[in-house]
Order: sequence, then structure tokens, then C-alpha cells
Amino acid sequence: MTMTGVFTGGCQCGAVRFRAEKLGRPSICHCRMCQKASGGFFGAFVTADQAHLTWTRGQPSLFRSSAKVKRGFCNRCGTPLTYHHPGGVEITIGAFDQPELLEPQVQVNHDKRLPWVETLFDKPPAAQSLDATEMVSYQHPDHDTAEWPPKDE
Repeated sequence: MTMTGVFTGGCQCGAVRFRAEKLGRPSICHCRMCQKASGGFFGAFVTADQAHLTWTRGQPSLFRSSAKVKRGFCNRCGTPLTYHHPGGVEITIGAFDQPELLEPQVQVNHDKRLPWVETLFDKPPAAQSLDATEMVSYQHPDHDTAEWPPKDE
């Protein structure tokens, strides 16, 4: 699977931004390292062709999570961004401006998944306890900006 086009994204605070023009297979990984690195139930990634990947603002800092893998993150806000392995690099799906375009196609390390993941989305939805008008977000918007943060803040 290869997707071509312009795919942009970055970290939560906007200090690191990227542009990818050739992506491979979106996946989720259930291994314990991906759980801990993402702070979630699994890691969600899409392979990126390094020749078509540009860091347009800043660069991720790297942490060696194993003998063969480095994980990239924003050293300002902590957003997980990349998974570097001997075969290439993968980018976290949630870091893209349009993550809905990158539906995972496979599950890696399925035997390591948390036992309740299979029924997670069978749970009933609950109303949000915080009024959306009360929430003030300092998150970078889901599109490229000429500068960040805006000078008037």
C-alpha cells in the first residue's frame, strides 16, 4: 500500500511540524514499548518514505527505546512523533493534521494486546463533563502556520 499526496502534521504545541508526500501501510502495534511510548493502549503508525519526509519546523528529539529502535518526540510538549528502526521511519497517526485519512490496515504484536481491547468500543458513550465553551485550547491548529505561537498571545 502506498499513498501519495501532501500529508502534514506535527506536535501538540507546534514546535515540530512535518510534511510527508509518500506514505506506506498504516498500522497499530500492541507491544508494551508502544503502549508506554504513546501512553495509550497501542501505538498507531504509518510508514513514511524518508526521501519524501521534510521537517518544516523544528525536529523531533530521539530516545533509544531498544537496541534497534529510536522514538522521536517533541522536547517541548512531549508529543510522540516517530518510530525509527533499521528499515526506516514511521510517524504516529495522531500527529497528522488529517488522521482520519490513515485508517490502520494491520495490527502488529496482536498477541501482546491488552485483554480488554477487543471490547473497548462496545462500552457506552458518556456525555462530556466540561462545557466546550469553557475549554480554551493552546494546541497548534491542524494546519501549517507561518509562525507559532501567534505574536498576540
